Amino acid sequence: MERVPQEAGAAKAQGVVAGRARRFVAGGGALVVVAVLAYWLGSSGGNGEGAAPRPSATPTPSATLTVADVYKRVGPSVVVIRAGRSLGTGVIAAEDGTILTAHHVVKGTKDVDLTFADGTKAKAVVVSSNPKRDVAALKPTELPEIVVPATLGGGVAVGAPVVAIGNPLGLTYSVSTGVVSGLNRSAEDGDLSGLIQFDASVNPGSSGGPLLDARGLVIGIVVSIADPGGDEAFAGIAFAVPIGAALGGGEGDGPPGDGLEI
Repeated sequence: MERVPQEAGAAKAQGVVAGRARRFVAGGGALVVVAVLAYWLGSSGGNGEGAAPRPSATPTPSATLTVADVYKRVGPSVVVIRAGRSLGTGVIAAEDGTILTAHHVVKGTKDVDLTFADGTKAKAVVVSSNPKRDVAALKPTELPEIVVPATLGGGVAVGAPVVAIGNPLGLTYSVSTGVVSGLNRSAEDGDLSGLIQFDASVNPGSSGGPLLDARGLVIGIVVSIADPGGDEAFAGIAFAVPIGAALGGGEGDGPPGDGLEI
């Protein structure tokens, strides 16, 4: 299985499916408490630059939102990541600006550039990573005037609605919707396990983006898609690392699934 994040300027992927995957984060320090809470909650249950949403306060969600409201609430927390020639997505996970993304997006490069929702640009360093989970945490060298961290954690149930926000094929701040298709899935010949399967459209460049529930809570980090035809086309099957596992709250194993790294 091959890890092929979106190339900046031209989406380029490789790999075959039926047991192979193209992957589309592990935190520490201030994220430890969040990790425990998120895991507890989760276990219960051209370049096409798009317009970035305006940063706004993010109150703790308590009710089901429309997709537009989810986007308005969480969009300011989403970050465009360019690492060398790769393009991916990240989400602000703490008030200090720590960003979660997919490990394979930043693997093998120290040149990581961020663009925040308000247009602020900054460099970033990888402060922790977990290749086994395909997750990583980034520390920006500078922050936007208003930092809007996403709210992490939430129950996950098969059939529940989900929203994905990311930068597929360079189309920044794209939003797609779907449902949770399955839980405890495995991908990449079992290299990744305990994954959330969902059918919201994601593509190369969506790597590391947030998977959200109907309340706007981050329930997972997008890491891979299925590509049975080997043509980079979305086949309606995608995978995300549960947020609790992404933060180190648990592992989880399950029956095998098929996927292609993005």
